[in-house]
Amino acid sequence: MNSPIRIGCVLFPRLTQLDLTGPFEVFAKLPGAETLLLAETLAPVEAETGLAILPHVTLADCPKLDVLLVPGGPGVNTAMENTVLLDFVRTRAGEVRYLTSVCTGALVLGAAGLLAGKRATTHWSVRDLLPAFGATPMPGRVVRDGNLFTGGGVTAGIDFALTVAAELAGPAVAQAIQLQIEYSPAPPFDSGSPETAPTEILAAVRARGAAMRAAREEIIARAAARLIEDAPAISA
Repeated sequence: MNSPIRIGCVLFPRLTQLDLTGPFEVFAKLPGAETLLLAETLAPVEAETGLAILPHVTLADCPKLDVLLVPGGPGVNTAMENTVLLDFVRTRAGEVRYLTSVCTGALVLGAAGLLAGKRATTHWSVRDLLPAFGATPMPGRVVRDGNLFTGGGVTAGIDFALTVAAELAGPAVAQAIQLQIEYSPAPPFDSGSPETAPTEILAAVRARGAAMRAAREEIIARAAARLIEDAPAISA
């Protein structure tokens, strides 16, 4: 890399830690890169499984970034209506080289009005909700549209981060990181997508997520309506 790269990863309560820590592990190994964890305060942020994560800097004090990453998780429901977070993401989106998300973090980008006219992916369970934000939903572990990189669900964050690392520092550096972390997936079951999972497993997972899905549909409807109402102010 010709100059240091600064990558900012947003934290919010009840995020899925692997959405964050998978990419963080890759980005932190980029030569000369600085990877910062960002939150509204410097208090520990608790992930959905109880893991406490310490922010490096507040949103208000965040320095200039080259890459902004928004992870996903159950906390996305609240994040989609957090005006402080949305304003931060919206402002920084116009300044960074690459705007990115993993898993349902794409819904936060959508709520900020940043997916309109874009191709994007997210967790399979909510990919069909992306059109509410004007996005074209795409399958795949990583989807790029201009300077927007979106990753699929959870473990796709590592694929996503290696793709972005190659963009930032070249394929050789990205491949060296992949080897260093021994990223060579060989899962014991072929049930990692709705297309390959047994029917009964897919049905059970959908049933467990039904309440979350219903809540997200309501929140996304409100967020999409606000985007229409606020369109002149956002474009200005």
